[in-house]
Amino acid sequence: MLSRFMSGSIRNLEREYNCTVRLLDDSEYTCTIQRDAKGQYLFDLICHHLNLLEKDYFGIRYVDPDKQRHWLGFTKCIAKQIKSQPPFTMCLRVKFYPPDPAALKEEITRYLVFLQIKRDLYHGRLLCKTSDAAMLAAYILQAEVGDYDPGKHPEGYSSKFQFFPKHSEKLERRISDIHKTELIGQTPEESELNFLQKAQELETYGVDPHPCKDVSGNPAFLAFTPFGFTVLQGNRRVHFLKWDEVTKLKFEAKTFHIYANQKEDKKIILTYFAPTPEACKHLWKCGVENQAFYKLDKSSQVRTVSSSNLFFKGSRFRYSGRVAKEVMEQSAKIKREPPEIHR
Repeated sequence: MLSRFMSGSIRNLEREYNCTVRLLDDSEYTCTIQRDAKGQYLFDLICHHLNLLEKDYFGIRYVDPDKQRHWLGFTKCIAKQIKSQPPFTMCLRVKFYPPDPAALKEEITRYLVFLQIKRDLYHGRLLCKTSDAAMLAAYILQAEVGDYDPGKHPEGYSSKFQFFPKHSEKLERRISDIHKTELIGQTPEESELNFLQKAQELETYGVDPHPCKDVSGNPAFLAFTPFGFTVLQGNRRVHFLKWDEVTKLKFEAKTFHIYANQKEDKKIILTYFAPTPEACKHLWKCGVENQAFYKLDKSSQVRTVSSSNLFFKGSRFRYSGRVAKEVMEQSAKIKREPPEIHR
């Protein structure tokens, strides 16, 4: 009888596992979930924890044992997607950047998007001119410490904050000058909104770069933004295709193709090479999801797409979720007391 009870307890333990999700403010959310739980269940737990209703812009990212990044599929079992052994560690991140962050209904959503873009700036994904960088950093400083106070903010006070991967003393002085003179009186909410509006104007807003090589073997970064497909080389945008111009995304092994029609029936085919077939498939899936989210009017228009022109060959994938226009319509219906934000 005892052995039967013990084996039953072991089976129950095997049906559960611990999961830790790193949030955008670097805090962690830990929970125990059932072995057969789907991605949507975990995502809903996190959104409930954050009091987040405008959740369609966000996703859960994980890295497999081969260091390949993935977005957690919400319609599939978590344990079957992640190849490592539990406990699992994942991250909450912005998956679809709002085309206009100021149009978000709730401050909690804007705050989380602010944290993501602040992270993009620090990790060098949000590339910009020095003047723009100084303004963005000054907004962060105002949101973090409030108005400049000589009693609280001695010489070099801004050096305690890491806004970028690296920066000069000259830039640091410019950040302090803006903070001292131009942003007086702005609340954290106002500074964060101004930061978002400034960031949204930049070419690299919403860029989540995928490292690749072009046909000549030169390094390039491919990315999908709210406005279209972008290719960066060095610090320069060398290609940009609007979502309405993109007609097909394809991949085979490590080769990724993007087909587009521009004005005057100008057809374009761009070809790039990902580091691995897995990285190329991830790139393709990200492209398919972003195009569906930003381009379509309704989720009922979403179709299963194939990675190849050949019938029954290659990967097949379907975006599951609402599209941007539906998300905005749903947000407009939110009527509640704004949740408290713990900055």
